[in-house]
Amino acid sequence: MEFKLRPWTMNDLDSVYKHANNPNITKFMSDGFPGNKNKWRSFLEFASSDETILYRAIEINGEAAGGIGISPQKDYRRKNAELGYWLSEDYWGCGIMTRAIGEMVKLSFDKLDINRVFATPFETNYASHRVLEKAGFTLEARFEKNVIKNGELWDELVYAIRRKE
Repeated sequence: MEFKLRPWTMNDLDSVYKHANNPNITKFMSDGFPGNKNKWRSFLEFASSDETILYRAIEINGEAAGGIGISPQKDYRRKNAELGYWLSEDYWGCGIMTRAIGEMVKLSFDKLDINRVFATPFETNYASHRVLEKAGFTLEARFEKNVIKNGELWDELVYAIRRKE
């Protein structure tokens, strides 16, 4: 299935809300993941104006049906960037996210002065573990009962990929 990574725009509000407003997605996202149209509007304003981040819409069939972003770290972690992503349940299992992650990792190594991209999926997000591994990430760490989500303590996993010198 074809997709395109592109900058977010304010015109994405209706489609992003339609695709992201799904408990099967939000159960694996941070508590800061937008849950209503006003929060999505704020996100789109931020994502379309902050040039220190690499946040992209995943466009499928003319709609923003997912999102992927690279957030550079600061201070002594400045050679690292965190990867986050989500995709409409309508497109799960199509290989889109593995390819999108590969494109974003390449973009981040081309544009940012970093050596490592990492992601921290929850222990129960097995599909995300598989996607990261297929995209070339390796499991670096597991922190036992380190995060709380949906009233439960879960392990936090750290996957990473490093710049090839």
